[in-house]
This record gives sequence, C-alpha cells and structure tokens, in this order.
Amino acid sequence: MSTLIPQTLLSDIPDLYETEETLDPICHVKLFTPDANWTCYIIEFSKENLDTCYGYTIGMESELGYFSLKELVSAHGPWGLKVERDLWFEATAFSQLKKSLQ
Repeated sequence: MSTLIPQTLLSDIPDLYETEETLDPICHVKLFTPDANWTCYIIEFSKENLDTCYGYTIGMESELGYFSLKELVSAHGPWGLKVERDLWFEATAFSQLKKSLQ
C-alpha cells in the first residue's frame, strides 16, 4: 500500500472510470513536491492494481490524465525532497479547484 495515502483515505476514492460520466468530479487528495511546482489531485484510484490514479496534474502543463502512485512515492524534487500529501486539503469539486487556482 502507498506510504503517501493511508488505506482509509484510499478506500473513499472512486475506482477508475467510476466518475467518467460525472460532469464535475471530486478531487479527493492533493499530492505535491515541496521543492518544485508539481501538484497532483487524485479523482480516481485503481482498486485492482493499487497504483494507477486519474486526476489533475499541474506541472509544466496542467492536464487531466493518469499517473502512477508508485512513481510519485519514488520521485524527488530538485533539493531531494519527496512528494507529500497535503494533510489539510479537503475534497473539492474539480470546477471549484480550477477556479481557486486561477
């Protein structure tokens, strides 16, 4: 299981493709690099492989897409800091999140 996200939180995130018909899905978790400008918001999580996430990533570009939780766990920023979970982030509708980031 991921060291970034506790099992109790992962079980609350919809499985992959569960929200594909949802017009305004919920971003459940915020992961970020404290020493770089990369942030990932998880919308869905694969209950099958316990790795694949679907969400919104902000980095060099901002995009909806798939990413690997295992890769995030092993990633480091330019100063060697690991990816962290924002402990104070509250689940937010995607439209509200995008509005707050503008």
